[in-house]
Amino acid sequence: MNYSNIKYCDIANGEGVRTTLFVSGCSHHCKGCFQPETWAFDNGKEFTGPVENEIITSLDHGYIDGLTILGGEPMEPENQRGLVDFVERIKDAYPDKTIWCFTGDLYEDLVDPESPRHTEVTDRLLDALDILVDGPFEQDLYSVTLRFMGSSNQRIIDLDETRKAGMVVLWKDDPMYATHEMV
Repeated sequence: MNYSNIKYCDIANGEGVRTTLFVSGCSHHCKGCFQPETWAFDNGKEFTGPVENEIITSLDHGYIDGLTILGGEPMEPENQRGLVDFVERIKDAYPDKTIWCFTGDLYEDLVDPESPRHTEVTDRLLDALDILVDGPFEQDLYSVTLRFMGSSNQRIIDLDETRKAGMVVLWKDDPMYATHEMV
């Protein structure tokens, strides 16, 4: 697996201050994508052990709330295989830090064993994630007022609550941010 970029102290891609990994490779090719350079699977650099260790070390600060993975497309089957052990390592090392993942796939397709997006590691990967922002970017539904989403068709799914409920449960944002009004 390759990655296109790593951002440290990112505040745009999930709640709090985060380390953000942008993987390479995406077959969705959403119109208006903000990073079409990440579509190529060979874009960027190889995701190696030393890179994994650098990211893990970056999380060892109290002011870092967790890791965010986006792309490209983390849920491309080959990227799932390249991420699962790494994400499980992070979950084991930092159980109190959250792991967010942005995907153009729908959650229902990822958990469906008949879907081509479901692999032998999908369930393990989803089990290690706390939040999944799902759905393809749709340029006609874009709004600058959306927090942590590019278009209004996307959902921010609280995977911990979803696992407990046995059905999709959406993440609850702080009311001050959810209304886009200062209180």
